[in-house]
Amino acid sequence: MKSVLGLVIISSILTSNIVLAQEQSLKIVYPPALHQTSARKVFFIGTAPSKGQVFINGKPIARSNAGHFAPSFPLELGENTFNIRYQEQEIQIRVTRVSSQPDIPQGLTFAKNSLTPAVDIAKLPGELICFSAIAAPNASVSVKLGNQTIPLSPQQQVAKLPPNSAALTGQNQPSVQTNTGKYAGCTTVAVAGDLGQPQFQLTLDGKTITQAGTGKITILSPTQSEVVEVTVDSGVARTGPSSDYSRLTPLPKGTQATITGKEGDWLRLDYGAWINSKETRVLTGAIPPSTIIRSVGYRKGSGVTEMVFPLQVPVPVSVQQSDRNFTLTLYHTTAQTDIIRLDDDPVISRLDWQQLPSFQQGGQGGVQYSFRLKSERQWGYKLRYEGTSLVLALRHPPISRDGKKQKPLTGIKILLDPGHGGKESGAAGPTGYLEKDVNLIVSKLLRDELVKRGATVVMTREDDREVSLTDRVAAIDKEEPTIAFSVHYNSLPDEGDAENTKGVGTFWYHPQAHNLAVFMHNYIVQKLGRPSYGVFWDNLALTRPFSAPSVLLELGFMSNPNEFEWVTDSQEQKKLAKAVADGIVEWFATDTFKK
Repeated sequence: MKSVLGLVIISSILTSNIVLAQEQSLKIVYPPALHQTSARKVFFIGTAPSKGQVFINGKPIARSNAGHFAPSFPLELGENTFNIRYQEQEIQIRVTRVSSQPDIPQGLTFAKNSLTPAVDIAKLPGELICFSAIAAPNASVSVKLGNQTIPLSPQQQVAKLPPNSAALTGQNQPSVQTNTGKYAGCTTVAVAGDLGQPQFQLTLDGKTITQAGTGKITILSPTQSEVVEVTVDSGVARTGPSSDYSRLTPLPKGTQATITGKEGDWLRLDYGAWINSKETRVLTGAIPPSTIIRSVGYRKGSGVTEMVFPLQVPVPVSVQQSDRNFTLTLYHTTAQTDIIRLDDDPVISRLDWQQLPSFQQGGQGGVQYSFRLKSERQWGYKLRYEGTSLVLALRHPPISRDGKKQKPLTGIKILLDPGHGGKESGAAGPTGYLEKDVNLIVSKLLRDELVKRGATVVMTREDDREVSLTDRVAAIDKEEPTIAFSVHYNSLPDEGDAENTKGVGTFWYHPQAHNLAVFMHNYIVQKLGRPSYGVFWDNLALTRPFSAPSVLLELGFMSNPNEFEWVTDSQEQKKLAKAVADGIVEWFATDTFKK
């Protein structure tokens, strides 16, 4: 018995020593051992015991009270070696900074993948067709297209725009770059036809090579246009031919439009937007869609007002929201309207319409409907086609409750979306603690606080599982909550200052969510005395739903050594959840809501 007891004691001591050794180890969470970036600097997120100093390349670094750190270091082009040392422990990390500039060839050759257009394109007669290439300076470059030879001129300087994410680090200024090897030029073609691949010609030091472009060029016939139909529930319309371009009002399933241009997999539609061809199908033999509209229907249901626009064919639409106004545009539509029914409605004060200038008059053509609303707040909308009739559903405000007799959020449904989950871990703090875990903890605490106040709460996940962005958005559209919040914690790209950037950030997209976003941001910051990172209009998956006001909360920075201690403090998490719940109650109780 004594020997067994002694074994247990020795085992406990050994286990304690192992745990202690693990706690005292130096840990680097970011960057990984072999990291590659085009940024000019990189930060190191990690931790070590609070006693003693941590050195990076021989220099002591600042740390939080708990020993966390996130200093930034400049990067030279090529490989940069960093040695991170704490007492007897040392970790080496290599970071390679790659150039964002294309390599300029020195011989008789074009730079790899530099010939544009790089994909098949189609244009209307008379539209500009532009070409570019990268080659050695002092070369002569031209393009042969059909019976034309287009000279490409050297482009000495160009302003390079930073990525959208640069707005998050305050470094979104363009930089002027010298492009000594870039050549560009444009032309037009007046006659429809298949022009095939352009032939790029390069002459240098008396020698000439010719290289075929990778994209074919077609000039579309205005009298033989293809018509496509949107085949998905919500076709993604954009300002240009890639997912880098901004989104426009989604096109309801069944929408028809004429193709006026192509670029790779992308189609330009007759009202100016682009859509991926995978979301459409060609309607063989169809003529360019246009319609007249006469009366406009009205029906009031439970919690929603529906306006019905009977059309001959489903045409493209767009929506604009502003304070007390909701504007719907139906393209390729001509009014023969003499009567519109609109009762005294919970949402709409008045409906006006106007015919827009046609293409021949320099406009886009169509009818624009302007809804004057009774309140500055809008609670979501949906657009769909029922056959050829467009149905606009405007949600009613939640019914006001008597706070003396009922809980303040009685009758209010709130959707909470704990960000990330499963393999999607999100950001990591200095200890390796993952964002997905704290998102879920705080969301559950917030759910409990909201339920205490009478709300019905729906969550997109309640455990550590992966939920796609598509499914999260679908949950908002299906549940139709009064409001929706996606709960996150923040981090930064390499160019950011992880050591000093902190605070609450709030993100919105549709105007109907703006008031909620600003109110909640200010309430959390002031109530808890937290720093403000800012309020942002941002095209995010969880701010894009238009069926309800949807806001994404970044409640603090995982990457900030000091704020991370607040983020992971269980008592502070409870205070945060209570403050957010109180803020929601206050928002619903404001005078604006009562109007």
